Amino acid sequence: MADKENRRITDVGTLKALAHPLRAQLYRLLCVERVATASRLAEHVDEAVSLVSYHLRKLAEHGLIEEAEPQTGDARERWWRPASDGVSIRDEDFRGEPGKAAAHLAATRLFHDQRADHYRRYLDERPAWSPQWNTASVDNESWLRLTPAELTELKQELEALLRTYDERGRAAEAAGETEGREHVALYMYGFPFRV
Repeated sequence: MADKENRRITDVGTLKALAHPLRAQLYRLLCVERVATASRLAEHVDEAVSLVSYHLRKLAEHGLIEEAEPQTGDARERWWRPASDGVSIRDEDFRGEPGKAAAHLAATRLFHDQRADHYRRYLDERPAWSPQWNTASVDNESWLRLTPAELTELKQELEALLRTYDERGRAAEAAGETEGREHVALYMYGFPFRV
């Protein structure tokens, strides 16, 4: 990847480009696949290759993905990869203007809905997974009393721990240790609420 850090999205145009339902799905798939063609991604999303190609070009226009080195000898195939390890979208970058705030809210809701759909799919498919995977999977709630500074610290510690596990998994996979290794999604939410 061109940039090993998460790309911070600060402009509404890029946010709107990513917040299209199919583009968000394609971006996530590309992060999982690491490199792929429009044809391969189209199989996953059950859409026409031409439509997927169009949306990939839109993501590329905003620097979210980029062309990758060809993985086969077929010169007709165009390969894509994420331009960074991921993206970060922060509330503070979209405050102040109603249009920016509305775009951020709409994007956040879309991403949440897609994550929930992803988890529901796992629940529907759970009988097909081994007992080891079902025991290892996690679904829990925590009710904490924190300050904004403490929640920020917790978030940073969890993100650092996730990076450690991601790096360990990628290194093991690169060393050929693929036995029993699957893609794992971990979604976290931490937010204030009042009763």
